[in-house]
Order: sequence, then structure tokens, then C-alpha cells
Amino acid sequence: MVDFLARRFHSMGISPLILTRGYAGGDESKMLRRRLADTSTKIGVGANRAAVGSSMLQKYGHVDPCDAFRREKLGCNRVASGKSAKIGVAILDDGMQHRSLLRDVEIVMVNGLTPWGNTHFIPRGPMREPLSALTRADIVVIHHADLACEAQLETIARTVQDSGTTCSVFFSKLAPSHIFEVHQPLQKLSLNVLGGMIVLCVSAIGCPDAFIHTVREIGPLNVDRLDFSDHHFFNDYDLELIQERVRQLVDQHNKETVVLVTEKDYDRDPDVLRMLGVKVWVLSSSLQIMALKEQGEDELLRKLKDIITATRHVVQP
Repeated sequence: MVDFLARRFHSMGISPLILTRGYAGGDESKMLRRRLADTSTKIGVGANRAAVGSSMLQKYGHVDPCDAFRREKLGCNRVASGKSAKIGVAILDDGMQHRSLLRDVEIVMVNGLTPWGNTHFIPRGPMREPLSALTRADIVVIHHADLACEAQLETIARTVQDSGTTCSVFFSKLAPSHIFEVHQPLQKLSLNVLGGMIVLCVSAIGCPDAFIHTVREIGPLNVDRLDFSDHHFFNDYDLELIQERVRQLVDQHNKETVVLVTEKDYDRDPDVLRMLGVKVWVLSSSLQIMALKEQGEDELLRKLKDIITATRHVVQP
């Protein structure tokens, strides 16, 4: 969602600042830097996001995003120019718990496959806040909605509404766009290259099931998997395990096997993946807002602009 928002604001003529803590080696911040390199996005990394944000505002300056909204209505909008552009909006990654920072819009992402996990809080489960915290949300986005059944989505949406919130509910999916080889990240390969292939999905992410579902939908001949804990750094033992599984799949199917990883796994440590000695490809995907229940991308962006225009907190660097 952070990547999605940054690109949309950039296209409106607004230079976004992403503030992220940089958890566990900073794989997400590395991925954002690579993916958003062609935009005016700035990325600030650090535990004290107020201090990081203030420093970035002093360095680049800031502008009122509503000016860009007005230009857009007049049909004379322009894309934000370059990395030196003044900041128009700050996006706080994983920031619902960072309550000391004033914010205009609160967006909550809910995993459509495992919405509340085991209902326990960290470290016993995935929950960071009680469901009652949804009352602070302006927008809730149910992610991986394409992989969940309609009944599941209805149940999640009902739970959100029953929490007492008046927020708008949207639905999203992670849509694969292309593949690249770890030694040639700038060369885009069609998803069709997976057709008829034996694929070993290797991931250290929060929801590996969604990754597997996505790959199977592309249509390889066979999909196997090796799952590691979220943010895990692959070590020598892991590399041997991956290589052994590849050898087993080659012997079993008598066909070349390709290792497929996510962008987060690639950006966490691309060098270690280049050392594997087998073909390693990376699946590149982007978040898309699905047009469900008359709530699509246009409605989401309109909601964002309306809230920002109504609040318009004055920025003090």
C-alpha cells in the first residue's frame, strides 16, 4: 500500500515522503527505494520517525498538497519533478501504533486470508492492536481479496463495521507484473516464462500462502515451496537446503527447476541469492485496488483527497 500511495501522489504532482522504521535489516525500505527510484519519493528510515521526518522537511521543504488537487480538477496537473521536489505528503509505514504523530488519514490493511490470525497479540500472535482500534481508521483495505471467498470477505467487512467504525472499506490484491533474474534486475521477463516450468517458491515473508496462490495462478507445471520466518536472512545451511530441494525436483521431474522469490526476499540480500548456483528469478508484483461493491481505486483516491483537504494540518518542520 505504501508503494501504491507514493506512486499515486507522485502522479498527482505531489512529492511523497515515506517514513519507515526499517525493521529486521530494512528489506522493505530497500525494496521501496528500488521500486520508487523513478519517482520523486523520499524515504526516511529510523525508529524516531518524528525526528527523521522533521529532518527531511528541513532539507527539502514542503508544499500544500491541496494545490495539486486543485490543479488536477482544472486538468492542468503535472507529475512531481525529481528527487529535489518539495514534500507534499508524508506516508507513515506501519504507523497505527505510532500515536504520538499527528496524522490526517488512518489506513488499516487487513489480510483477507488470515484477518485476525489467532487473535493474540505480539509475540503470541500477529495482532498489534485490539479490534476496537479500528474506530480510529478512516479507510480499511482488505488485502488478498482475490484469494479469499466471498463469504470470508463479507465476514471481515462485517467485523470491521461491527467494531463501531465509520470508515470506508476497500479491497485489494497483489497483481504480478513481470519476473526478473537476480543477476539482471533491470531486464523484465514475461510471466509466461513460468509456463511448463518446475518452480520452487522460496520466501521469508509474512503471508507465504498468498505468494504460492499467486504463482500457481500463473500456471507453472509444478509448484513446490520452502517457507522461512518473516524477514529471515538466508544462511549457508538454508542455501544447502534450497540446493538439495532443487536437485530432488530435477530428479523427480527430469526438468530444470527455477527458484522463485519475492521482491522482499531479493532486496533483503540479493548477493546471497546470486550465490545459490541455480537459476533464481524474482516475481515483481504491485498492489491494485479491486472494483468491488462500487468501491474502486477512483473512490479510494477521492476519499483520501477529501480527508486531506478537510483537515489540512499545518506542517511544522
